[in-house]
Amino acid sequence: MKILPSAVATAALLFALPAAAQTATDPTSFATAKDVQAQLKAMLAEMKPGQGFAWKPLVRDGSNNAAIEIWKKPGKPAVHPDQAEYAIVLEGAGTLVSGGTMPDREVRNPTLVEGSRIDGGTTRTLAPGDVILVPAGVPHWFGITGERLVLLGIKLAKGQ
Repeated sequence: MKILPSAVATAALLFALPAAAQTATDPTSFATAKDVQAQLKAMLAEMKPGQGFAWKPLVRDGSNNAAIEIWKKPGKPAVHPDQAEYAIVLEGAGTLVSGGTMPDREVRNPTLVEGSRIDGGTTRTLAPGDVILVPAGVPHWFGITGERLVLLGIKLAKGQ
């Protein structure tokens, strides 16, 4: 599968003004479409057989980053109490279930609460170019249709 040019263009617009490396006078972090493809290819090559998820920052500003997420298997339903999750589907297909309640919450760390299911959530089909914004504190889960689902994911502090 190839990343849709429109998804790459959307991602590039989010993170770049001039097409230049980060400098002292321009702290903009920038990745070209070629950079995105190269990182995705490298990440896929590094994934071990049976590995269901990989994550690696693509561009960053201190602790803020936009990361490529590769999902080959669905994870557990999750809630990020103080972070919204913004993502663009770059490649593949899948399902997003969000909203509702997650009755059996287990705190993994201060930024992640997991569970086994979401009750009463809304189901959406995901395809390249789709844009997702899950507010902080909202349960969500990604299912995978086919070989993989590739996202450009960003966590935003609550209230930003």
